[in-house]
Amino acid sequence: MIKKISLAICVLFIVSCAELQQVVNQLPTSTEGVLNNETIANGLKEALDQGIEKQVSKLTATDGFYRNELVKILLPEDLQKVDKTLRDIGLGNLADEGLKVLNRAAEDAVAEATPIFVNAVKEMSFADAKNILLGSNDAATTYLETKTNTELYSKFNPVISESFKKVGADKIWSSIITKYNSIPLTNNVNPDLTDYVTEEALSGVYKMIAVEEEEIRTKYSSRTTDVLKKVFALQDKK
Repeated sequence: MIKKISLAICVLFIVSCAELQQVVNQLPTSTEGVLNNETIANGLKEALDQGIEKQVSKLTATDGFYRNELVKILLPEDLQKVDKTLRDIGLGNLADEGLKVLNRAAEDAVAEATPIFVNAVKEMSFADAKNILLGSNDAATTYLETKTNTELYSKFNPVISESFKKVGADKIWSSIITKYNSIPLTNNVNPDLTDYVTEEALSGVYKMIAVEEEEIRTKYSSRTTDVLKKVFALQDKK
């Protein structure tokens, strides 16, 4: 048995990506196999669960978006002129607060994502897992985005709207827009900030999961369980 395992490992080190695909296709399906179909699927599920637990949870904390340059929500293009104009007339503090509350609303909404992610991970098939294993460094994240984006948008959008009220973003931005529109020689603006922040919050969530996935794929030390170590050893030499 030990000789067989050693031989399999040697093969994995020298085969091309196409050959690795064949190896994975032929992996044993019995529960006794070291790397059977169930083990591979479980390894990919663990990787996604780890990304959700370690990275998405960070976004729900105060300043989880605002102090994270990777996902910080900046102003849309049509509001950048508003920001600049407010600063030019000495209302920089109001402009800062307007940016901060957009990020606060996203932080407040992200907690709604976890149950949806968990369900998507549970539904992962072996075929999904195999494609992810042999895919790019963000293949698992891409799978999760495909499975959850529509549902998350539907969930996030009303939550973001409520979060605007909760963190005071609606009042702050009403004040900002009113002040800007009252300035002579400016064109009135009335942006849909709920939709914008929803899209940006979703983008930030997937980006942070991708960070953890790449860590697991490229750093042995990030594979914190035996299953992760065994499964991702397959893709190390693809």
